Amino acid sequence: MLPSPKMTAVQDIHVKSPNKILRFLNSKKVVPYVFVSPFVLSFFIFTFYPTIKAIIMSFQSILPGQVTFIGLRNYSRIFNPTFYKALSNTSIYVIFTVVILVIVPIILAVLLDSKFVKYKVLFRASLFIPALTSTIVAGMVFRLLFGETDSAAANQVLHWLNLESVEWRYKAWSGMLLMVLLCCWRWMGVNILYFLAALQNVPRELYESADIDGASRFQKFRFVTLPFLKPVTIFVSTISVIGGFRMFEESFVYWTGGSPGNIGLTVVGYLYQQGIQQNNMGFGAAIGVILMLIIFVVSFIQLILTGAFKRGDE
Repeated sequence: MLPSPKMTAVQDIHVKSPNKILRFLNSKKVVPYVFVSPFVLSFFIFTFYPTIKAIIMSFQSILPGQVTFIGLRNYSRIFNPTFYKALSNTSIYVIFTVVILVIVPIILAVLLDSKFVKYKVLFRASLFIPALTSTIVAGMVFRLLFGETDSAAANQVLHWLNLESVEWRYKAWSGMLLMVLLCCWRWMGVNILYFLAALQNVPRELYESADIDGASRFQKFRFVTLPFLKPVTIFVSTISVIGGFRMFEESFVYWTGGSPGNIGLTVVGYLYQQGIQQNNMGFGAAIGVILMLIIFVVSFIQLILTGAFKRGDE
């Protein structure tokens, strides 16, 4: 028995419909949006919406079961000596970490990329291990190494050098040193890998030309290597600035209940202290908004100074 014309038409519709959908999804105009959609959705859900919500909260007084609009009252309370101390600590921390996490990785990456170093793959794999370690776990190890007792490893080294023991977590300079050390230990290897990847894009012909012209190693590093590392240097310095201002774990792991004289207090730590511990969510949200503006302004100025907005031919 032959199929009727109606049955044939229905079958054609069922066959062609999926093909039309597949062709639509595989078209050059649609595919980019399909691949970008997970990022866009996650951005709106986890970044854009919380940011708008935090801005709204910064104008409110939030108590259990009671939300009151109070205008700019939270912002008028922010600029106090405690906030200035937290901002000062954070700024010093950012300066030290940015300088160390940019200059030192460049030098180490150049050394690791040289022909004199063997087992390069092993080095590259081992450098990434600290970044996989929890900051809290690593911080507990650092607390043991830099303990206040004479038997702590750091104080034993000082005794070996005929120096006195140091109460590392109770002095301003040593507390800052501990936070910077923990951050640099964790992210040094990652930044070295960034620069190692950038070094692979430097044309070897330029080094050969420099050798013919009689350039020294320092001249080749300055005039050949550094210009090609500039994009990665801008990227690493930018994420270091942002990460430095957002720092919280490095301080919290050393001074869980608060540091003496606020020597380890950061802006995010102050936000946690006011918003979570003291249940003042509106004031904490205002601190977060101010921090967001500070990060934006500092990052924007840094990108301008490094020439990130210039065209390649300028």
